[in-house]
Amino acid sequence: MNLVNVLRQADIFADISPAQLELVASLCQVRDASKGDLIFEENATSDELYVIAEGEVDILVDPALVGRPGRKSSDPSAIARLRRGQSFGEIALVDQGSRSASARAASDALSLVVIPRDRLILLCESDPVLGFRLMRNLAADLAIKLRNTDLQLRAGLLDS
Repeated sequence: MNLVNVLRQADIFADISPAQLELVASLCQVRDASKGDLIFEENATSDELYVIAEGEVDILVDPALVGRPGRKSSDPSAIARLRRGQSFGEIALVDQGSRSASARAASDALSLVVIPRDRLILLCESDPVLGFRLMRNLAADLAIKLRNTDLQLRAGLLDS
């Protein structure tokens, strides 16, 4: 698998030069999963960013954690399905807080590019242009996801 080509497809790496992508790729590992495999759990510690190289990932939340009546903790709700080239786990780059959702393999063959936070932050500090572009792209990606979540919340409030 050519990691540079996979990273090039991800919006968070837009406007990153080929040489910079090579540097990012040198930090990465590939992790494979099968349908139903849990990638990470809601409220777990976070220190990795993921880019989907092949397959699909469901992002899930536990409605019981927000006090939704009648829902058990074992009934997670899918709030998004992500596909090749999309990233998730970005909040780990910002604050290393706990995961805001779970991620589960939604396809039979899933390949993820895993980028460790600590190594990526060191690279961004050593290359400020890369760091600026990556953080700008990350902020734009998170803004889109936040707007989508806001729309889902509003639709849920109107339905209830």
